[in-house]
Amino acid sequence: MKRYFIIFFIFTLFSCKENTSNVISAQEFREKINKDKSAIIIDVRTPEEFNKGHLRNALNVNWFDGNFEENVSIFNKNLPIYVYCLSGGRSSKANKIIKSIGFDKVHELNGGILEWRKNQFPEASINNDYNNSLTVKDFNKLIDSDKIVLVDYYANWCAPCKIMEPYLVEISHEYSKNLNLVRINYDENLPLLRSLEVYGLPVLQLYKDKKLLWSNVGFIEKSSVESEIKKNL
Repeated sequence: MKRYFIIFFIFTLFSCKENTSNVISAQEFREKINKDKSAIIIDVRTPEEFNKGHLRNALNVNWFDGNFEENVSIFNKNLPIYVYCLSGGRSSKANKIIKSIGFDKVHELNGGILEWRKNQFPEASINNDYNNSLTVKDFNKLIDSDKIVLVDYYANWCAPCKIMEPYLVEISHEYSKNLNLVRINYDENLPLLRSLEVYGLPVLQLYKDKKLLWSNVGFIEKSSVESEIKKNL
């Protein structure tokens, strides 16, 4: 009897943890904000990111603002909060802060707006000026080379991108005879990235004869990138 009680207790404990999780999928996030008209949707990215595209009816409260906690405190604590960022890093921290100051109904978008876009859900934009964005035709010209082409999709606010940038420049010099480095800014070329189905950051891709040989999403060490390059020299 005691054994069964322990098993039941453990099952209940883990079930409660699962049910109280407030990090939800893009599909569930969308369903909830569409159903609950009182929802407060908070985008914790920078104003520059927000202006490029955001969820409809979202309010921009920049995580990097020194007054983040004070800015969030003005909202009605009885209303549900829905928070998201680019991929989940900042929203996870914001989630904890928002709950710590008395908000009980907090929901975080798992994977951020990148996951939202991956599902091709609708979004709004203040700045739709992508006149300088690379087209697919432009992209095809960039990878059309007798050398192998390393494409780096990055953003100025992306921490892993910043860390990887110096060694990518080093690689471009060290392998200049056999390799071209192409760097594509996420914010300035969003239509292109959507058409190429590039949803994460940072992303590295290796092309040879216009064919994609290798792709990596997320931070990666220099040695690993060099290893892939050497395989295809």
